[in-house]
Amino acid sequence: MEERLSLITRNLVEVITYDELREKVSSGVKLKGYIGYEPSGLAHIGHLIWMFKVKDLVEAGVEFNVLEATWHAMINDKLGGNVELIRRAAVLFREIMRSLGVPVERVNFVDAESMASDKDYWALVLKVMKMTSLARMKRALTIMGRTVDEAELDSSKLVYPAMQVSDIIYMDLDIALGGLDQRKAHVLQREVAERLGKKKVIAIHTPILTGLEGGKRMDNAESDEQAAAFKMSKSKASSAIFLNDSPEQVRAKIRAAYCPPRQVELNPVIEIAKYILFSRPNFTLHVERPAKYGGPVDFVSYAELERAYLDGRLHPLDLKEAVADALNSILDGPRRLFERPDIAQLVAEVESKVTR
Repeated sequence: MEERLSLITRNLVEVITYDELREKVSSGVKLKGYIGYEPSGLAHIGHLIWMFKVKDLVEAGVEFNVLEATWHAMINDKLGGNVELIRRAAVLFREIMRSLGVPVERVNFVDAESMASDKDYWALVLKVMKMTSLARMKRALTIMGRTVDEAELDSSKLVYPAMQVSDIIYMDLDIALGGLDQRKAHVLQREVAERLGKKKVIAIHTPILTGLEGGKRMDNAESDEQAAAFKMSKSKASSAIFLNDSPEQVRAKIRAAYCPPRQVELNPVIEIAKYILFSRPNFTLHVERPAKYGGPVDFVSYAELERAYLDGRLHPLDLKEAVADALNSILDGPRRLFERPDIAQLVAEVESKVTR
């Protein structure tokens, strides 16, 4: 039981609540989990965090569902609101997961449009909206990367949080996986579900990568809007490393990244090592450097790496070179995928339509 619990909770920043999760795991019941994502734009390395977490959950015996939130992406103006292209982008993300070693054959991919074809789903959406104030719904818009003011121009965006809450209730889930930026939707689901006599979901939250230019993460920013401005995002190419970036591009971006010596907070290079590289079992970070600077060194845990960096025993440039090497190795699989003519064509179409 402890091993299963450890696998479910590793590389997370929050569990709501840990006691509830422990109780369910110890009961031996089959747990049903999910993550919902908008098929939009190109995947960047921030997506690796939740994709690797899906693998953890599947290996922990969780019956896992990936909701391809096509309608949600359309409401959020992704890919110009072109639903057909959004559907095709969902296929791309599925193939990306496969290329990274996620056992997609053991994952249930759920089409949001199939749920939207059920009148009971929309009845649930209306119930959620009737139980939620307008002010509360507006505050939840940050889950879709939007500000409160944007609902003044497009009222469909107010339906989005209610849909996300309804997705979880409709699917009768035990666990909801998401980035820390999804916290408001998950907390709202727990409140509404209790009033409806439905299952309160256990929310497990992964960290949000700081953009390469540095800034503030979701858990220490003064506001959700401020945090969103500093996170790694496909809408700001200079802040992100994309899965189809060449090895040279990855190395150049990491070399240029914000990485102050002896500082791990808000350090995107350190975060890549912590949340992506060391999330893999038995990972060792090899640092190649001249003898006059200490010679080659291996770090077998993130804690060991952090101590060396804080003590000044590891120079930022040496860290960057090692992280670039290791990250490029992970991205070999997706790069081979992008060489396929059909995928290359889809990527070109997606790139031409990327919006915030």
